[in-house]
Amino acid sequence: MFRGAVFACAVAAAILSGSRAPAATPRPAADVWVASTRRLPGICRRPERAGIDVERLSGGDRGRWERASVDDLLAPGRPLVVFVHGNRYAAAEAKSEGVRFARLVASACPDAGPVRTVVFSWPSDQQGVLLRDVRAKYARAHADGHYLAWLLGRVEPERPVAIVGFSFGALVGLEALQDLEAADRDAGIPASWTGRPGRTNLVFVAPAVRCDALAPRGPYRAAVAGIDRLTVVANSADCALAFFPSVDRVTRAEALGTTAMPRRWLPPDLEYSAVDAAAIVGPQHSLALYLGSGSLARRISAAAVAGFDASATP
Repeated sequence: MFRGAVFACAVAAAILSGSRAPAATPRPAADVWVASTRRLPGICRRPERAGIDVERLSGGDRGRWERASVDDLLAPGRPLVVFVHGNRYAAAEAKSEGVRFARLVASACPDAGPVRTVVFSWPSDQQGVLLRDVRAKYARAHADGHYLAWLLGRVEPERPVAIVGFSFGALVGLEALQDLEAADRDAGIPASWTGRPGRTNLVFVAPAVRCDALAPRGPYRAAVAGIDRLTVVANSADCALAFFPSVDRVTRAEALGTTAMPRRWLPPDLEYSAVDAAAIVGPQHSLALYLGSGSLARRISAAAVAGFDASATP
């Protein structure tokens, strides 16, 4: 029994680790930025100010990261595709995988026009090997959703936005949209996302979010009002996500990444698609396997930029 408990803890600790298969470093994409909260403290509400660190990839094929500002990042222009990684990513790994994703979108969807990819880099470095680490990152993902809400709240309403979240990255994205739909009277921040003319696409890959998150009485139901398209790439065979009920100790709910969700939970005008990638990915919890599959990479990329107007992007 003891050996079984140790094994369970070890597997649970791997939830959202996003173990990456060895691969050649991709060439830099044209317009990739990093918005990092790794130096910021955990918070329980959307802040009035946030010292998010911003970097911009430049330097052609060799690629180098240069310091920039939030104002630079959000200067009017191309649609934003926000890539949010999962647990156990060091800062350099988050950048590398974000660049790879940006290049996949550019190659898979050339007709969509250029986009600006923003790697939302949150403090998910490995800290220990047991379930305690995973639970700590689960709590931190909630906090970083507040920082992402602060950032998105400064995007002009006409600008299309996509949030692509892997594992705990999906939770960060949901927390952000929930924040943007809820008025924060104490901070003087009104609801700011519903009804914006710019399109909002949400793409979840193996999401480590409770399966009833967007149900009619779910904890993130308010976020539905700010979404135009939702795509879920689930994996019913994911061994790490099978231990999600041990991470969310309050509800013990299964993960959305293993069960997906029924269409009837969503408004009829919200575009929704879901696929089970178990036959392609197998039991591993690794974003590299999704991006390494031609069919899944095209599905994820196309869902991110669906409906974006290429003629409106400089």
